[in-house]
Amino acid sequence: QVQLVESGGGLVQAGGSLRLSCAASGLSFSMYAMGWFRQAPGKEREFVATISWSGSSTSYADSVKGRFTISRDSAKKLVYLQMNALKSEDTAVYYCAAALRGTGQAYAYWGQGTQVTVSS
Repeated sequence: QVQLVESGGGLVQAGGSLRLSCAASGLSFSMYAMGWFRQAPGKEREFVATISWSGSSTSYADSVKGRFTISRDSAKKLVYLQMNALKSEDTAVYYCAAALRGTGQAYAYWGQGTQVTVSS
């Protein structure tokens, strides 16, 4: 059974930082690209960042580029999202997702989400 469990969310002031973690189990972690998505109240879920199965390639939404960093520790089956210079518009539920290598970023597995609230 595949499980993705996010942690690290919380309340932070604008300009502050948070690091989200996603622990994966039940899958061959090194075979999966990992992504972070978010959904704000009343809005559709949107892409935030992705990292390739090897960790050699990353991609970011324009809205977070230069502020957020995605990384992975394949030995520990963890993926991180370091979020700096947070803004009120970053407030959302953040989800971790996994896409099997070769499936063209088709995210098959999702976590339950962790709330990030940025106060201005």
